[in-house]
Amino acid sequence: MIDFSGFEFQVRNNTKLETLNSKLETWLNMFTGLIERIGKVKGLVASSLQIEVDPDWLQELKEGDSVAVNGACLTVSGLLRGSFQADVMPETLRKTNLGSLLPGHRLNLERALRLSDRLGGHLVSGHIDDVIRLISKVREGNALVLGFSIKEDLARYIIPKGSVAIDGVSLTVVEVDRDHFTVSLIPLTANQTTLGSREIGYQANLEADLIGKYVERLLGTRKEGLSLGFLAQHGFGG
Repeated sequence: MIDFSGFEFQVRNNTKLETLNSKLETWLNMFTGLIERIGKVKGLVASSLQIEVDPDWLQELKEGDSVAVNGACLTVSGLLRGSFQADVMPETLRKTNLGSLLPGHRLNLERALRLSDRLGGHLVSGHIDDVIRLISKVREGNALVLGFSIKEDLARYIIPKGSVAIDGVSLTVVEVDRDHFTVSLIPLTANQTTLGSREIGYQANLEADLIGKYVERLLGTRKEGLSLGFLAQHGFGG
């Protein structure tokens, strides 16, 4: 768990620390996968998605804020009584499950991470990799084990005990096979997100582990692959 509460900058020329932190938070636009509220779709007109949410949570939003909606990073474009609006690009509608939502559908919501927040889940960018299908739902003691199908080209980013974000929820992978994987939900996660009520056939947003993608990109330019020398060169090891 990472704690940013002691994060400080030495700033010259009397630049306000609050202003710098605000700019950095806007630039970072990261999430943790810990859902803050459940919202409901009020309407999707053209490229504008309107979402109903608790008034107390809504009071802390402002135009320009980033919100993960079912894991997809959207920008607040307007605040209304009891709801907010977010612009949705055609690409987002094609690549996520947001385009299939109907009025009344429940959504997982999370505001972007602040520098003063504790990171209790894992780093989530809000960029969806694919829409995956729920293929199994089994109760094991107090846990709910969900199985999802996955394309082979994305399976390489998913490892047992690794992290994934499904509809914006940070989860730990239980098992992985060539074309499917499972995750386990504790009662709190099942009850305080939308995942516990989803049925077989549901199409969910998937974001694979961000770190794994960066590692693959970094190693992709090296024919010799990973070595102790390579790790030492990039700051790993003593």
